[in-house]
Amino acid sequence: MPFKFEKLEVWQEAMNLGEDVDKLSASFPQKELYNLSSQMRRAADSVALNIAEGSSAASDAEQVRFLNIAIRSCNEVVCCLHKAKCRGYLADEKFNQLYEDLDKLCARLQAFRNKLRSGT
Repeated sequence: MPFKFEKLEVWQEAMNLGEDVDKLSASFPQKELYNLSSQMRRAADSVALNIAEGSSAASDAEQVRFLNIAIRSCNEVVCCLHKAKCRGYLADEKFNQLYEDLDKLCARLQAFRNKLRSGT
């Protein structure tokens, strides 16, 4: 029997994002291993982890709290993308693709959070 979060499309999208970011950050220079690469991977993984953790919450309000953390982690990944682009580690095409994926995921997380807040 699958866990509740495994059925959530936002969790599945967040898992894919984490894998995409992991592959991307592996191409960064060695000097970024414990800096930008690590930060970016942890932030991207945090999105899926918080969706999963929040899915077992005792109340909608508690689940909303975890979704808020996931949304903030999405924003953190976007900032890391900008840093990577500024440092020349990321081509415009890859930046745009990941940026769009994050924008869509963040919007879906916000819609899910808002639905829980409204109780519908």
